Amino acid sequence: MKLSTEDFDFQLPEKLIAQTPLAKRDSSRLLVVNRQTKMLTDKYFQDIVDELDDDDVLAINNTRVLPARLYGVKPETGGHLEVLLLNNTDGDQWEVLLKPAKRAQVGTIVSFGDGCLKAIVKKELEHGGKIVEFSYQGIFLEVLETLGEMPLPPYIHKKLQDKERYQTVYAKDPKSAAAPTAGLHFTKELLNEIKQKGVKLVELTLHVGLGTFRPVV
Repeated sequence: MKLSTEDFDFQLPEKLIAQTPLAKRDSSRLLVVNRQTKMLTDKYFQDIVDELDDDDVLAINNTRVLPARLYGVKPETGGHLEVLLLNNTDGDQWEVLLKPAKRAQVGTIVSFGDGCLKAIVKKELEHGGKIVEFSYQGIFLEVLETLGEMPLPPYIHKKLQDKERYQTVYAKDPKSAAAPTAGLHFTKELLNEIKQKGVKLVELTLHVGLGTFRPVV
């Protein structure tokens, strides 16, 4: 059977898309599907412990999201540019997405935070991205924490007040351009409860990159 992207089209009313996180992570809704009976059951995420057996293995992705969205200006024109960091390719060079891309040709300089961080476009990539090289004083990640914003999905229109709410509670390695969102609902208490049941937790590191921003074709 041949699949088409149209097979996955559906209408989702915007009013059903939560714009702010719940006060308690594991209070989100959970849909449980019985594969034998096809029965659907509405539960809460904290009930996931009841769906796990004591000999199960639960893999969790410990990647951490960078505040990877930067807003800057071109010093010579004052034009505004948005930069999304994707991948640290070498030293202070990063693969990025730039908007609007046409305004950022090779050699373009972009200034952030009154010049405490600057980037120069070094190379254009086939997929539409760019390679830029940053210059700054101090430690890059600390500068980024000050100037950067979390790269929220396009269907979230409200600004995130607490950056940690777009991190899992087990996030460690800061290299992702977006969160592994399935894990955002776990709390430390829930993970402890799962371990006490006998479920084995296994950490892996899978950084989220350009693919998450690309349309399915």
